[in-house]
Amino acid sequence: MRPSRLLFALLPTIFTGVAGAGWEFVQNGTSGVLALEAIIVSPTLAIFFDFAGTGDPLTINGHPAWGAIWNLETNQATALDVFSDTFCASGGLLSNGTMVSVGGNFIPGSSSAGNGLMGVRIFEPCASADGAGCTLFDNPDLVHLSETRWYPSSLRIFDGSLMIVGGIHELTLFYNTDPVNSFEFFPSKDGAVPRPSPFLERTVPSNLFPRVFALPDGKVFMVANNQSIIYDIEAKTETILPDIPNGVRVTNPMDGSATLLPLSPPLYVPEVLVCGGSNSSDQIPPANLSTQDPASDQCSRITLTPAGIKKGWEVERMLEGRMMPEMILLPNGQVLIINGGQTGYGAMSVVGDQVGNSNADHAALTPSLYDSSAPLGHRISNKGLPTNTIARMYHSSVSLTPSGNLLLAGSNPNPNVNTTVKFPTEFRVQYLNPPYMFLERPTMAGVPTQIAFDSKFTVSVSIPRRVAAVSKIQVALMDLGFSSHAFHSSSRLVWLESTLSRDRKSLEITSPPNNRVYPPGPGYIFLTVGDTTSVGAHVMVGNGDSPPVADQGRRI
Repeated sequence: MRPSRLLFALLPTIFTGVAGAGWEFVQNGTSGVLALEAIIVSPTLAIFFDFAGTGDPLTINGHPAWGAIWNLETNQATALDVFSDTFCASGGLLSNGTMVSVGGNFIPGSSSAGNGLMGVRIFEPCASADGAGCTLFDNPDLVHLSETRWYPSSLRIFDGSLMIVGGIHELTLFYNTDPVNSFEFFPSKDGAVPRPSPFLERTVPSNLFPRVFALPDGKVFMVANNQSIIYDIEAKTETILPDIPNGVRVTNPMDGSATLLPLSPPLYVPEVLVCGGSNSSDQIPPANLSTQDPASDQCSRITLTPAGIKKGWEVERMLEGRMMPEMILLPNGQVLIINGGQTGYGAMSVVGDQVGNSNADHAALTPSLYDSSAPLGHRISNKGLPTNTIARMYHSSVSLTPSGNLLLAGSNPNPNVNTTVKFPTEFRVQYLNPPYMFLERPTMAGVPTQIAFDSKFTVSVSIPRRVAAVSKIQVALMDLGFSSHAFHSSSRLVWLESTLSRDRKSLEITSPPNNRVYPPGPGYIFLTVGDTTSVGAHVMVGNGDSPPVADQGRRI
């Protein structure tokens, strides 16, 4: 499909003076399975996971598939052979580039899937550009979690392993009534005995899919319900932080979202942004809640230093309330807030006045951009951003791609395939293209495929004439994360120090100082000159060994 050349009123803090360029949604292809989870696994491939009982049109071995490889170049889906049910799982990439999906569900009689509640699915790095020959290892008899976990979160930590947080032991429709109040790891630590968590105990019943982030000192920030902590993996201690202001709850089934803002040298001071969710009490029975209850429009931001913690959360307002938004880091450091509804709740089929089967209503169709460098009250805008024609509600996914645009898929607040309700099962795949997708873009050549921590390397660059005189050059190292249930696990952006040569043809770049600032494993390096961003270069950061790996680089 040819991109339109409509002239948008461009957002001045990002795209200035570019006649004919604007943001654009483009529908291209169908996902084959309901893409309620998504992760980029190579420069050309993504993986989608679904509930095994949805009844997807894509088939494998004579039954509907619930996993698919999505080709970012051809916009076609190929069925992936998955054994266990991946319904409402999480996942991420390990230090050696392996994708691991964790948790899931099991509903006897709903499908031919095996029990996914302790599921560990392993997709090794695959060099095939089109996915041919790429396979998934999924054998719960040989590899599994220590506890049953539905609706867990996960993140890559400093030793390259996954930390798996929370969840629920069994199928329930709304609140966390059978909580998994513990953490565990893959590969396992502590003799495969999960670590108990007072934080998770305190935050039931609205604490599914906790929002968790690896901090640059190796500790982990967590937010669940309306509470937050810092967890020290090595000391096994929790430090209680201020609650989210105004009683706003931000985890499933009252889904807001959160992101770790870009980390800047030399100190890499961490800041967390939490947006959306609900002001409703989690003591109200689900049948007494309404699809018309307004979602919260609150964004809360905290700096995780002693002074910042003492100051507490800084509050600002979005342009609308959002339930189930997702927040995506962009290569220029801004945050895209996208998807979800303006009223209601997460989950499905439980509130008193469902819209079809949806617990939410009034789709939020126009995304917003959050500029963390702007003054308070002037950070959020949707100027120049298009309005989507496809509602992306519960069970939708979104990810930045290596090309620099956004991949959108999924949406199904229904138990199975349903095309007759207001919010139907959605198989259409879209891309949201930023303005730079239509312009001549910077390029990098000679980027090493593997970079050590605390090292320098030089790449050749070509800078378009249009921005040749621009002095602002940014180099971002990004983990593109794992999208599931309004949260992007392990998503990360670390600014890399760089020096442009006098002839503007080469760029010396300094890698992150250590494996805590950027947990070891794969990532993408993007070059942004002025308002225009390159395609991302795929790199392995660190030694590429299987986890757990020893500390690398220089402590700060």
